[in-house]
Amino acid sequence: MGFLVTTLIFVAIGVIASLCARICCNRGPSTNLLHLTLIITATVCCWMMWAIVYLAQLKPLIVPVLSEGE
Repeated sequence: MGFLVTTLIFVAIGVIASLCARICCNRGPSTNLLHLTLIITATVCCWMMWAIVYLAQLKPLIVPVLSEGE
């Protein structure tokens, strides 16, 4: 459930940032498209970084080997 909830949080942050950029930085159609593209790209990249780290900790590729004393 943590993966889905955090994914929805990233979607909400992306939508809010897009709306804020649309309201605060309204300078023309090409500039608005550039701002929207940059916000979506940044949000997707941050989500992918979080997802890779989360899934790597969920199921690691290298299994720890316990020594005899542990």
